[in-house]
Amino acid sequence: MKLWNIVLSAFRALQRNKMRSFLTMLGIIIGVAAVIMMLAIGEGAQYSVKQQIASLGTNVLIIFPGSQQQGSIRFGAGTVTTLTEDDAFAIKSECSAVAYVSPGTRAGGQVVAGNLNWSTGIEGCSAEYLNIRQWPIEYGEFFTDADVKGAAKVCVLGKTVASNLFPDASPVGQTIRIRNVPFKVLGVLSAKGQNAMGQDQDDIILAPYTTVLRRLSRFPYLRYITVSAISPEAIPLAQQQITELLRQRHKIQPYEQDDFTIRNQADIAEAATATTQILTILLASIASVSLLVGGIGIMNIMLVSVTERTREIGIRMSIGARSRDILTQFLIEALVLSLIGGILGILFGIIGSTLVSHFAQWPTFITAFSILLSFSFSIAVGVFFGFYPARKAALLNPIEALRYE
Repeated sequence: MKLWNIVLSAFRALQRNKMRSFLTMLGIIIGVAAVIMMLAIGEGAQYSVKQQIASLGTNVLIIFPGSQQQGSIRFGAGTVTTLTEDDAFAIKSECSAVAYVSPGTRAGGQVVAGNLNWSTGIEGCSAEYLNIRQWPIEYGEFFTDADVKGAAKVCVLGKTVASNLFPDASPVGQTIRIRNVPFKVLGVLSAKGQNAMGQDQDDIILAPYTTVLRRLSRFPYLRYITVSAISPEAIPLAQQQITELLRQRHKIQPYEQDDFTIRNQADIAEAATATTQILTILLASIASVSLLVGGIGIMNIMLVSVTERTREIGIRMSIGARSRDILTQFLIEALVLSLIGGILGILFGIIGSTLVSHFAQWPTFITAFSILLSFSFSIAVGVFFGFYPARKAALLNPIEALRYE
């Protein structure tokens, strides 16, 4: 019996019971659609996390003061005040794996512009800060090295601060007062949105760190030093060089702990990505259960079909059909059910992912891998669950099949 005739026979058999065939395919349709949607949501979550981490800067290392200890009591990170401008300058000049360095400090307070005011944070940084954070200026300009050296009273506003202090005008060239100290606005940063912790990154004012140290915080030490390595691959080397340099500068003995802490942005990114990958696998595993349920439905219907068509099988065998032909016929019927179900499932999965992205405002990404995986799985389910009924049909005794009523 030719393969084409077997395929046509399988299609005719399925068309005789259209509703039953559709209901059988429904399990595969739902399963494939669910797998594609869950993988798309997981990929969207990974993309969102990567974007949020990327907004913190590229190849970033942040150096914080360490913890102070008296006897057996440890006071926590940041209680040792040992980071200085000279430490930042030394890192810049002596660490070959470091591209940019920005000494950092912070202050907070009420900012006044005309008859409007806004409470926000003021970050003191150097002119290299935007290169580290990959944060462009939307309009205006950033302060220069000369402004930092001269402790100039200039600043750049985040988008949130600018919209609250100057809702109907450009803030560039205007004067604001921070703790009664006048600052000239040089520019406005482009919007970054929320970070991974849900904090508004645009609710900020950037000013020369020298100005913040001398005019606002009046604190001689740096709160942190932000560093950018020359490449992602150079991050471990940069961290090692900084550690060795600061231990030497701070005269830390080999048996003593560091009086500083270095946080590696790559470690945070790797941990967050690993978490979302586990979430994606979990969602896809849960969704694949519906595919197995659909496979069980195919097996059930095919067993019913074998029982209903026992006499037909006997007639086919009596006129020359071999067991292999019968096995192939019923296996193809199961494959047709899973193939059509898989194609429709892919279509509904794409539509469902698009609707989730549109209405829930959640990024979803459908990859070729997710489509290929779910489609291949649907075929495997059809073969696996269709083989037993097909084999049962092929092993029927022709004489007993002809006598079956």
